[in-house]
Amino acid sequence: MNCSRRNLALLILLLLLAGCGKPANSPKILRVGFVPSEDAQQVIQNAQPIVDILQKQLGMEVQPFVATDYTGVVEALRVNKLDVAFLTPASYVLAKSEANVRVVLKSERKGSPYYYAAIITRADSGIKSLEDLRGKTFAFGDPLSTSANVFPRKMFHEHGIDPVRDFKQILYSGGHDATVLAVLNGKVDAGATYANSPDSQDTAWTRYLKTPENIKKIRAIAFSEPIPADNLVLSGSLDEGIAKKVEEIFLTLSRDPQGKKMLRDLYQIDGFVPATDKDYDSVRQAFAIAGIPLKQALQKKPS
Repeated sequence: MNCSRRNLALLILLLLLAGCGKPANSPKILRVGFVPSEDAQQVIQNAQPIVDILQKQLGMEVQPFVATDYTGVVEALRVNKLDVAFLTPASYVLAKSEANVRVVLKSERKGSPYYYAAIITRADSGIKSLEDLRGKTFAFGDPLSTSANVFPRKMFHEHGIDPVRDFKQILYSGGHDATVLAVLNGKVDAGATYANSPDSQDTAWTRYLKTPENIKKIRAIAFSEPIPADNLVLSGSLDEGIAKKVEEIFLTLSRDPQGKKMLRDLYQIDGFVPATDKDYDSVRQAFAIAGIPLKQALQKKPS
């Protein structure tokens, strides 16, 4: 009997010691990256309600990260410093070639999983076509922006226009809001930005300028082909259970009116639908036609 008790006590002690190396309440952190489509502070402010929902439903700390540029988010994924990230189509194509990520969702706007690049100018500029841009000043957005650099360069290539040779001056504004304001205020003759529809009704300039009198001062002279929408990617090293919950949370937000408002405030999207890597083959083709090698796109490092 005493021997049995000793054996039982020894078994309990061994079980307790085995559990010491795996604390049940060890802290868990989900790191979420956001591309800076506009001022980084504004992005983080708009993202906070979504961060709060993720923390509550996952029961873990969520750390948001907004890089100074689009490549900063890709680099953070490459060195495994992010678990989840919102990416533009071009950012995703680069991330897929450089990091262990998989795309799970793509965004929708008014039921469409596409958007457009738009070339804009002041309504009173006299510029009517892409050919009229020769000898003019021009603003691209972030170098890794799909609608503000990659697809516009594809459009120029197809019209026989070389921005370096044919434009008087080129600048990179860093964000859609900055490009719109640069055109409005006459700092450049024209610029590249996004439009959610090719009818100028739901665009970067209608979002950032707000007042009808200012909106009327901007005119689009060209729109791109439909571009597969921005997306949500997950690190390949993220726990599968957490990954599935994250995906479910965003699909639920997409069906909820309040969730839709949060997503609209963040990136002007209405919701998410499932996505696959093949959805972005046209973006890879745009990189090639625009003459932007993927290996050269990841040049800047996050600070």
